[in-house]
Amino acid sequence: MSATSPFAKPRVRLRAGRLVLYTVLVAITGLFLGPFGWLVLAGLKTPAELAASPVHWLPQHIQWHDFTDAYRLIDFLGYARNSLIIATTYATLVTLSSAWVGFGFARLSAPGKKTLFGILLGSMMLPQMITLLPTYLIFAKLGMVDTYWPWVLWGLAATPYLVFLFRQFFAGLPRELEEAAIVDGCGYATIFWRIFLPQSWPVLSASFVIAFTWTWGDYIAPQLLLSTDRTTLAVAVMSTYVTSAGTPVADLQAAASVMYVVPILLIFLVAQRGFVAGMSTSGLK
Repeated sequence: MSATSPFAKPRVRLRAGRLVLYTVLVAITGLFLGPFGWLVLAGLKTPAELAASPVHWLPQHIQWHDFTDAYRLIDFLGYARNSLIIATTYATLVTLSSAWVGFGFARLSAPGKKTLFGILLGSMMLPQMITLLPTYLIFAKLGMVDTYWPWVLWGLAATPYLVFLFRQFFAGLPRELEEAAIVDGCGYATIFWRIFLPQSWPVLSASFVIAFTWTWGDYIAPQLLLSTDRTTLAVAVMSTYVTSAGTPVADLQAAASVMYVVPILLIFLVAQRGFVAGMSTSGLK
């Protein structure tokens, strides 16, 4: 095709538009990966290099032993196991309970349903600090401090944001599926478990990743409710690598933080297709 073809200029514009788009995406990706990259470099530096002014972006003498030292100074696998147990338990329970509540809001009719759903969404505006003291007092009265039962109860109670995701997804499914199941004699519990839940795997995947990340990265609740032996890796990383004077050892904290973040990155990489699909199929309807 000649350069004077009427299709030549649109193709050039399309390529230029894609180039601009890719440039913007690469820049945004760099902004998000920048802090993690700095964390990796900080874990490879000496304390003197971290305290140097002006800042040396690249380590002059790579300190791989910071990672092994950070691993050996604490029971790293033990704390990671505690975090894994809490995060997996909570993420599984809250995903299923939120799916059940979202199904009710999407497919059942009852007086005041819209009002209740509005109150549910409004509760997302409450800061965690407001409910921190009442939550602690309730669990203390029930004898659940220094146990993992609070995360079980939180998981069974569902959470507003995940309920919203499931409600939006279930509201978009055809009414014929539900009507055909009712004609066959199925109750709503059977319809939920056998028809609606299996079709919601993208939202299930997204909800599990979100809930797991919330719990894995939570510092306040484990610090408040758990003892040192039963606490999570997030608390151990932030409170253990200190000098006798209480000053943080920055290079060890950075190395430990890198190892702390890696499991979350791996989980997201494995489940990213379902995560993206779940977020896109739960849009506003």
